[in-house]
Amino acid sequence: MQYEYKRTNIYKQADENMLKDIFDYAEGYKKFLFESKTERGACAAAVKLCEERGFRPYMFGDKVKAGDKLYFVNRGKNIFIVKIGTNDIAKHGIKIMAAHVDSPRLDLKPNPLYEDSGMAFFKTHYYGGIKKYQWPTIPLALTGVVVLRGGKKVEVNVGDDDGDPIFYITDLLPHLSQEQNEKTLGKAISGESLNAIVGSLHEGDEEKESIKAAVLKLLHDKYGMSEIDFQTSELCFVPAGKPRDVGFDRALISAYGHDDKVCAYPEMTGLFESDGKDTVMAIFADKEETGSDGVTGMQSRVIVDLIDCISRALGADPVLVRYNSKCISADVCAAYDPEFASVYEKRNSSYISCGASITKYHGARGKSATNDASAEMVGYVRDALEDAGVVYQTGELGKIDIGGGGTVAKYIANLGIDTLDMGVPVLSMHAPYEIISKADVYSMHLAMLAFCNKH
Repeated sequence: MQYEYKRTNIYKQADENMLKDIFDYAEGYKKFLFESKTERGACAAAVKLCEERGFRPYMFGDKVKAGDKLYFVNRGKNIFIVKIGTNDIAKHGIKIMAAHVDSPRLDLKPNPLYEDSGMAFFKTHYYGGIKKYQWPTIPLALTGVVVLRGGKKVEVNVGDDDGDPIFYITDLLPHLSQEQNEKTLGKAISGESLNAIVGSLHEGDEEKESIKAAVLKLLHDKYGMSEIDFQTSELCFVPAGKPRDVGFDRALISAYGHDDKVCAYPEMTGLFESDGKDTVMAIFADKEETGSDGVTGMQSRVIVDLIDCISRALGADPVLVRYNSKCISADVCAAYDPEFASVYEKRNSSYISCGASITKYHGARGKSATNDASAEMVGYVRDALEDAGVVYQTGELGKIDIGGGGTVAKYIANLGIDTLDMGVPVLSMHAPYEIISKADVYSMHLAMLAFCNKH
């Protein structure tokens, strides 16, 4: 019997068949990720996958029964996928898996378009925690929706197709950057300077903001929008391009938005493959990167309303259902990076390619602002993973007092639901392009499936 805890690098023990499973699963994930650069995209991609598997839309008050496969889309940016089980929901509760599908990005301001020095620009307001210096000089795509007068909604996506133009934020040339070089990384690029070039051709009289006029004409011709329609839009810049394999062996993936679609996709596929005994719910939440507020965030009452309605439709007390439910807050964790070893505590870090990582608590300093999962809940999940032969690990965010972070776990736990964080280790988290291991995203899928199927 082994008494020591040792991490296992999945690639070290993977045979040919396992490697094929890992790499095949990664291709499905990469396709989903490319379609999910925003929360709207992720929900739309999820609906498509659900309907291919026989799931149907749900609305509050609908009748439900064992075996039903349902999805509920909340305002286009938050989706709940539910598989009604045969077991008594009052006794067994619901197996909940909650990830978020918003990622750091550059939102357009309400009045973004201006002209200066022979160019037209869009002004932005960054969303979520970013390092501002990482966003200039990379190819950007513009994506989102515009609501025109009368309520017509128009989708915008420019920059990801091979024939599309891209957008670009400038940086200062090194020949003139002496003063910039003396600033800290956090101050070298300001939020107000993250303005993207969107045009440079003139329309009409060049003395009267003719470049701005040319951009507005292009937007009107293609989308039917005028300048005031920016105020009724959700448009943002995200890194352009598809996910790409990393390294000669292609074992890693670089892409925008791993945090947190790399956990959202496995929870959804785990639900799809679950055995149908317990009722299972997968949540794609919005607004996690800015505090989970708002009608599509995890602090919204929608999850309570949904559980209440489903419980009552099955003849169960919603309070009892919540009390007997369990949740995996499926969110990424920081992978140990040897290039920045000083901020990690090696014994309690998560490592790339060593499987999905359990994080008992997040928060900062003395465990503030976090759900600290009980020993019983951690033990329950441990048994589920080990019984199914899933390779996993445990870790913390980093050294004490270095920083901190959080997930949606505390909001779900506040509803009286036992909750534990588990997710995929990520290198360069919140950067325009992050890195994960194909082995870890597949481990996360197996972990979510094992959680769903533990009775």
